[in-house]
Amino acid sequence: MTDTPAPKRRRTAVEVLAALRQPKIAVMLALGFSSGLPFLLTGNTFGYWLREEGTTLKAIGFLSWVGLAYSMKLFWAPLIDRLDAPILGKWLGRRRGWMVLSQLAVGAGLVGMALTGPRAGLTTVGMFAVIVAFASATQDIVIDAWRIEAADDEEELGLLSSAFQLGYRAALLATDALILVVAARVGWANSYIAAGLCMAVGLFATLKAFEPTRADTILKSKAPLWTPRGFFDAVVGPFIDFFATHKELGLLMLVAVALYRIPDFVMGPMANPYYHDLGITKDMVATVRGSIGLVAALAGIAAGGVSAIRLGFFPTLIIGAILQPLAVAAFALLSLTGANLGVFSAVMAGDNFAMSFAGVALVAYMSSLTGLGYTATQYALLSSTYAMLGKFLKGFSGEVVEGLTPAHGLLGAYAVFFVGAGLIGLPALVMFVVLARAHARREARLAAEAASAA
Repeated sequence: MTDTPAPKRRRTAVEVLAALRQPKIAVMLALGFSSGLPFLLTGNTFGYWLREEGTTLKAIGFLSWVGLAYSMKLFWAPLIDRLDAPILGKWLGRRRGWMVLSQLAVGAGLVGMALTGPRAGLTTVGMFAVIVAFASATQDIVIDAWRIEAADDEEELGLLSSAFQLGYRAALLATDALILVVAARVGWANSYIAAGLCMAVGLFATLKAFEPTRADTILKSKAPLWTPRGFFDAVVGPFIDFFATHKELGLLMLVAVALYRIPDFVMGPMANPYYHDLGITKDMVATVRGSIGLVAALAGIAAGGVSAIRLGFFPTLIIGAILQPLAVAAFALLSLTGANLGVFSAVMAGDNFAMSFAGVALVAYMSSLTGLGYTATQYALLSSTYAMLGKFLKGFSGEVVEGLTPAHGLLGAYAVFFVGAGLIGLPALVMFVVLARAHARREARLAAEAASAA
């Protein structure tokens, strides 16, 4: 008879608090900040700057395609998994070497955006934005790999994921709210230079981080990348391993992940232009984001983490799939109330809570699906899948609003757009309900087979 393994002991509250004091948690917090810092500076915040310079909504929408770099990272993630960064890799190790190289490139790209700006031409500033986006996507690949490989067990992975989300959200606050206050006083160019210098936070954390070794034995057993066998394993192996592990549910997982964050992506490029056209000042946006928005975001992160622990991944993902469309559609209310502080605060709080809750759920779920030896590539596959469709569709957001304007007026067009952006989140809800049921049936079947074998 096969012995039944003893159930894994969960950490006590005292042990969890002790784990939070580990240096790796602080490093993860800073790396999360470094990861989140460039995201909006080539996206929504960049759109605010462009709108103030008189750029059309259509152009802003299409320029948001710069963010497609985040959806294409699975194509160079195998290189990050197998090769050391030039020069820096031998000094710092594979993961930390790529971190430093990408962080330097992000900082340089942001300074380039600052020194050119929209007045130098959309092509020129757009090229620097592309550099920032590709370097930022590379940084994300290696930080995600470090987070997974640095964790000793699943519970520690949850702690690191939460620390990452807190740092990431702090960066979003800085580049979504604080930068508006700074830009109103010293201009957009100086604000972007300051943001570029803030990448020093990530550099410092990288130098303080340790080089993870948990996957070394597996990686050393693989054929060199320059051999046919090694190249095939680096490029195709992660996908074979993923579907071998998850079998018939693998494709369903990818489809559900791809649909999950579409409402947030699609509405993103139009949010800041919407505030501008409503007459909401940068100071008001920054104040609300930095107060009520911050509290709501932290509450969403905490609620998402507690829900994942108490209810499990799928119930948490389903709750997030309900909250996100409602939060996005609620932006339509602002077209009726204008720059009303109370309504704007409520809408902003709902959006920050919903997106933070859903973000924790999705990051924790995707992290649990990766395997050692293919960490960077498999997580890149999952994160690219969740971003690809939404980032493609959001490029048409400005064209949709401008197309609706003749019939509904500008503010009415925004309202219809936000309601529609919320509705396209419903397929994700359906997919995760289906996936949860399929997963439950599979687990029941495997348990029955194990019982029969015993």
